[in-house]
Amino acid sequence: MDENETDNSDKLLGEINALLRSPRPATGKVKAKRPEITLHQLRIFWAVAHSETLTKAAKQLGLAQPSLSQQLSKLESIVGTRLFDRRSNQMTLTDAGHYLMSRAETVLRNMRELEDGLTQFSGGQRVTVRLSGINSVLRVILPAAITAMHAKFPDVDFDIQENAPGDVLELLYGRRVNIGLVASSSVAQASVGFLQVPIVDDPMVLVVPESLDLSNVRVPARDLRKGQRAVLNQSIQFIFGTQHAKRVEDWYDQMLPEHRVAAQCRSFEVAIGLVRAGLGVCLAPAISTVAGAGALDGVRLYKVQSPPRHIVAMVPSQYRRLEPYSTLLETLQDVGASFVAPTLEATPPFLDRPALNDL
Repeated sequence: MDENETDNSDKLLGEINALLRSPRPATGKVKAKRPEITLHQLRIFWAVAHSETLTKAAKQLGLAQPSLSQQLSKLESIVGTRLFDRRSNQMTLTDAGHYLMSRAETVLRNMRELEDGLTQFSGGQRVTVRLSGINSVLRVILPAAITAMHAKFPDVDFDIQENAPGDVLELLYGRRVNIGLVASSSVAQASVGFLQVPIVDDPMVLVVPESLDLSNVRVPARDLRKGQRAVLNQSIQFIFGTQHAKRVEDWYDQMLPEHRVAAQCRSFEVAIGLVRAGLGVCLAPAISTVAGAGALDGVRLYKVQSPPRHIVAMVPSQYRRLEPYSTLLETLQDVGASFVAPTLEATPPFLDRPALNDL
């Protein structure tokens, strides 16, 4: 960030506070200085405006909710008007809130770029890279990327958090992490204000118990025994959002029309564990089936006609060119490009047709 951008940030914050200052009275008395808006208060204001509830905003910022509410009330007191309309646990911006938001976002963005840019002058001090992502990517892709990165930046350390995609977004918006590793299909494009750096394409597979051989099955009702059909028609579904859950449900309805939902999980690893126990079958990304140097034992992995999920690194735009983040992004891409999926068996004949909707 250049000097003009820094000056603009300082100017905007100064203008916000200048608008709030009342003219001094024409008396000999010295009036107490009116409190000024702080960056901390602007960050709280921004987080509340982008969260559904105060509870989520507090979690995002790592603050106790009473402390957050107190700071928000203090900000409204300084401004002299309400910034939010509060209606049954929902908070919407008032006209004054919208006015402040347009300027606060510029101030916070410039300050973030300033803080991040100063890391290059850390003088050998340790830099902590904060990441959040989904389990499978943190287990399979990230370790090799960190190993490669340490060859160039041996003093960098990492703060790594495993989270669901929605929580990863909240942490990014709240500036609690620098990089998020998620599937692009798991986040709404319109709500994302970050670069999406492609890391790896992860094929979808049908995971079944090892004892369930589907290689020559054309008509399950004819080619499988009763017990085998029962297992095949027990679906163990992973869901992380309404849209994805609907797409998964549609896939099972089209490909396994006699199935029933045996379990719904928030983790592919849990779903696959249930499959290994012989409790049903699961549609899952190939990376989630990796254990150590190969695939999990006790299961078979079948190809399905479905597009892969696209794993991306979500980052604020300045990190694309700022070290050590740019090198980490490059190493993540290198590891993703060299990733080899576990051995997959050919698509069973009865599934060898495209689904109507992509997953």
